[in-house]
Parts: sequence; structure tokens; C-alpha cells
Amino acid sequence: MDAAAAVAELAEALPQGVVTTDPAALEKYRHDWTHDASAGTPLAAVRAEDASQVQATLRWATRHHIGVVPRGAGTSLSGGSMGVDGTVVLSLERMRAVEIDSAARVAVVEPGALNVEVKNAAAAEGLWYPPDPSSFEICSIGGNIATNAGGLCCVKYGVTTDYVLGLDVVLADGTLVTLGGKRVKDVAGLSLLKLFVGSEGTLGIVTRAVLRLVPAQAPRSTVVALFPSVADAAAAVVELGRTVRASMVELMDRASINAVEDFRPMGLDRDAGALLLVQSDAPGPSRAEEVEAIVAACEVSGAKEVVATDDPDEAEMFVQARRVHFTALEPRGAVLPEDVGVPVPQLPALLAEVEAIAQRHGVEIPVVAHAGDGNTHPAIVYDAADPDSERRARLAFDDIMHAAIDLGGTITGEHGVGRLKASCLEDQLGPEVMALNRRVKAALDPDGILNPGSFV
Repeated sequence: MDAAAAVAELAEALPQGVVTTDPAALEKYRHDWTHDASAGTPLAAVRAEDASQVQATLRWATRHHIGVVPRGAGTSLSGGSMGVDGTVVLSLERMRAVEIDSAARVAVVEPGALNVEVKNAAAAEGLWYPPDPSSFEICSIGGNIATNAGGLCCVKYGVTTDYVLGLDVVLADGTLVTLGGKRVKDVAGLSLLKLFVGSEGTLGIVTRAVLRLVPAQAPRSTVVALFPSVADAAAAVVELGRTVRASMVELMDRASINAVEDFRPMGLDRDAGALLLVQSDAPGPSRAEEVEAIVAACEVSGAKEVVATDDPDEAEMFVQARRVHFTALEPRGAVLPEDVGVPVPQLPALLAEVEAIAQRHGVEIPVVAHAGDGNTHPAIVYDAADPDSERRARLAFDDIMHAAIDLGGTITGEHGVGRLKASCLEDQLGPEVMALNRRVKAALDPDGILNPGSFV
């Protein structure tokens, strides 16, 4: 059976409107936020409405040996949800249910629900879902689980995997398995739950998640420190880690500050070499003590100005400046976004190496970072219409990943490997661990139909 006939069979098996082959509709499913030119055109898009339709799609795909690219909100920054020629995109965007069990302190969520929708539903019950990607208003829970997303609060509160108590997963052959549940402690059997978090849709497709919630966050105090250089700011991050457990430690370099000011003027100091945004949510009088320690760590590390505030509106302005960074770069050209991380003591060395790489290749690389846990986001800006500009950008992209590896770090802290970083994964893991990854993949997806072309 040819591909067109196979797709027609799938469309016949699912409710009307679930499967589309309309070229205009398919264009929406080709690209994620990387906007990479290598994105292919799928045969069809399946907009599943429930788990049974996901199962039917994967049974069909296994039968016809057709690849399936799972997709949430399409905000991936690693190419993990880009279209691939000859495959179908399986979109979970219509599966949006959110149910809060306040007694058990969990949210039972379908994968298409946005992170902000879970946060808002939890907040209505006096609870909080901490994982906090910068794109929290537009990224989906399914995508967060696929990449083990972190965010601005993860330095103190952890990342997505720390809040996943249960998953329903459809395997490559269409089998639906339930892992974990509403219980907090469970060591029965292997830790399969954790295996699927961060697997980027290569082992199975999540159709339901049970997420741990915690009491609402306490009031926060905010410290903003301006430094002459990125090196001074990075040194302050290392010093902070010795004395306080801040709830947010974010860094913006000069290029990032100026990009945000160009895009949405907020009164940031364009001459600062770097800005650190640090928050404390310690309880009661402890918060004032923690703020004092934060200020002292910044001053001893060379800050030229340090301001502390308890005004939530003033604090939110700085948080929004940090969140808007990636959007602010889009008018400047095409962007290759990075997501490399190192042990915190190596942060100054990594940031220095990024500056050197930018100079060596003649490209602009604004940097923001979840600095408190060593996770940086260099963003390489280039002219997509200039082949030499793109060539230099891609050389810089690879150099940054290898710099992180050489410093004992990782090519991805939270965005995933996807397709953009697949060629460097073995350089980090080594051949033995890479082979182990492939053995797990082969056991769960022997025909290789799940997210073909991605990291395993």
C-alpha cells in the first residue's frame, strides 16, 4: 500500500477532522521555534482528541512502518518537533483537560494543556506548580515532560521530573501503560516513570500526567545587581551558591540587555556588562537575612550597583525583561538557540568561552542563563540570507556545545537534544552510554517509528 492510501486508511479509521492532509494546515506542523530550514513536510497531521486515537495512530504506524513525530505546542528550541518527510505529525494540542485534586495535592493533566493553565488551576486551589519555563504561557505540559523542562524557579524547586508522579504512555505498538499515580512514594519495580520524562517522544507518547503540587509560593524579595562584566556576574553566582538558597538566580549579558531594550524599552542599564536577577522566598524574617547575604555576595564580587525591593510590580518588570529575551532577538535575524550547562563553579569559564567563540566566528551571541544551576542559553544571531553568516553561526553552535562538554557540562540542560544537537550527543555520553541509549530505544520502539531522526 502506498503512503497516500495508508493515510486515507488512517483518516477513515478516526473521526472526521482529526486527520488533515491540507498543505496549508500541514505548514503549521513543519516548524518549531528553531525555524530550521531542514524541516520536512509530513504526510499528514493527526490532531488526537483522546488516548484511544493516539493508540489507533501508533498501531497504524507500526503496521505501515511510517514514522510518527509527536508534537505539543510547537515551542521546542532543539528541533525535536519539526516535521520530517514521509512521517505523520501526531499533535496533542486538542487534549487540554486539567483536573486538580486538592486533597492529594496533584493535578491530573492531558499533554496539550499549557503550563500556565496548570498553574492557574492550581492557584485557584491555593496550590502551586513550580516548573517555570520562560515560555510558560505558551508551552505545553506534554512538551515540558518530553524535554524535562526547567525554568526560572528550578534553582530551588527543581525541574519537571521532580513533579511527575504518574504517566499514561502509549508505546510504539499502541499499548497503553499506566506508570505511577497519585502516591508520593513508590519503589515497586524499575523506575520506568523517570525513563519517559526527558525522552523527547522517542520511547512513547504521554497521554495523561499526574503532577505534584505544593503550597503557594511565599512572598518574594528581589535583588537586581549590575556588573561591569559577565565574568564578575558569574563570580557572584558562584559566591551566592556558598551562602544562600535563592529561589531565582537569572543572568543577562550586555547584548541580551540591549536586545530587550530595543524590543521593549524597560529602562535597563544598557552600559552594564551583565545583570543578575535574584529572588528570595525564605519565610518570615529569614527572607531579610537572605537578601542581605545576596547583596553582600554581589558587592564582594564587584557589582557596581545593587538594588533590593519587596515591590512585586517592580520585581515583575525585571522578570518580564528576562522572559522576553528570546522573542526580543527575532527582529535581529535568524537565531540558533543553545542550552548548554556546566557545574556552577565552571560558569565563569563557560561564559568566557562563549565570548571568545563569538569573536572568533564574528557572530553576535547574546546570553541569558538560569545561572544558579549553571544552565546557560547563548543565542547565536545570524543572517539567514547570507550563507557565510549561517556557516559561521553553525560553527559557533558546535563550538559552544564542545566547550560545555570540555568543562564537564552538558549540551542540553532543559531544551532537549532534538535534531539540532543529535550529532554531538555521543561526544558527551561516550560510545558505551550511547549504545545503552540505543538498546533501550530498540526495546521499546523496535521499528524506530517514534520521532525518527532525533537523538537516538
